[in-house]
Amino acid sequence: MKSLLRSLSVLMLSGVIFSCNSGEEKAAAAAVETEVIPQVRVQQVFEREVEQIETFTATVEAETKNKIAPSMPLRIKSILVEVGDNVKKGQVLATLDATNLEQAKLKMKNDSIEFARIDRLYQVGGISKSNWDAMKMASSVSRSNYENLLENTVLRSPINGIVTERNYDAGDMYGGLPVYVVEQISPVKLKVNVSEKLFTQIKKGMSVDVKLDVYGDEVFKGAVSLVYPTINPATRTFPVEITIANANQRVRPGMFARVTFSYGSANHVVVPDKAVVKQSGSGDKYVYVYNNGTIEFKKVELGRRLDTEYELVGGVSSGDNVVTEGHSRVVNGGKAEIVK
Repeated sequence: MKSLLRSLSVLMLSGVIFSCNSGEEKAAAAAVETEVIPQVRVQQVFEREVEQIETFTATVEAETKNKIAPSMPLRIKSILVEVGDNVKKGQVLATLDATNLEQAKLKMKNDSIEFARIDRLYQVGGISKSNWDAMKMASSVSRSNYENLLENTVLRSPINGIVTERNYDAGDMYGGLPVYVVEQISPVKLKVNVSEKLFTQIKKGMSVDVKLDVYGDEVFKGAVSLVYPTINPATRTFPVEITIANANQRVRPGMFARVTFSYGSANHVVVPDKAVVKQSGSGDKYVYVYNNGTIEFKKVELGRRLDTEYELVGGVSSGDNVVTEGHSRVVNGGKAEIVK
């Protein structure tokens, strides 16, 4: 009897185990059957010709900036021009006290007369060579002193330009700051720090477009006037100077400018901007490519932004299908299906 009961127990336990195993297998099979494949929208992309341009910011500078002041402390007698005035090269801007000038002029004349007398005596052997040398030196010094004072009692503009600063009034004693600052603004220049990758592309004389924030989208034409021969190892940039003719003087020093260089065109793949995904934390950019039901993440280098598209310098091939919607639902190497 006991043997019969043990046999029945074994049979019942086997039935339970079989039933459990059968249930697990059915659940696994059901899970496989109900696996959800992410759905995405894609767009086929192709190469096209893209104008190669780069834009850099700069501040407008005067072509030449002169700080005009005497070389010695003198009292300012008269102020003849004001800030904003256009001046010509050689134009008198201010005069300074001429008392010392008159004294120097008299001394120069006296020394000149005395030297002439000494020279006649020297010619007939009436004085020594050392006396003649001493008088010649004294005459030269007094003349130099007079000419220096003459130059410093009348301040003239060394350039054609505009007065941008005046620091004294008539009657003031000159004390270190320039009396005037005159800037040449026809032409003006801009200095931009250009990326190292363009070092072989930027040439002296090439035309550039300049936009000034104050004038909106109006384009001013400029030209490269100087390309610096070395690259800054810290910033990986090199300075380039741009000249704008500025005949009408609308462009003024201090204005904020955007300088655009154009250096030909190239065939590159162009993708919708919504196809580009930025990796959090690294700043790397990716485009997800759909190929026969599988997703592949491709790291890309962006070129120009073209309205709602991006030029790609590399990473995606012409004819690829790129994901434009559904990025968050896919994984690299995973499956996906296209929503029509």
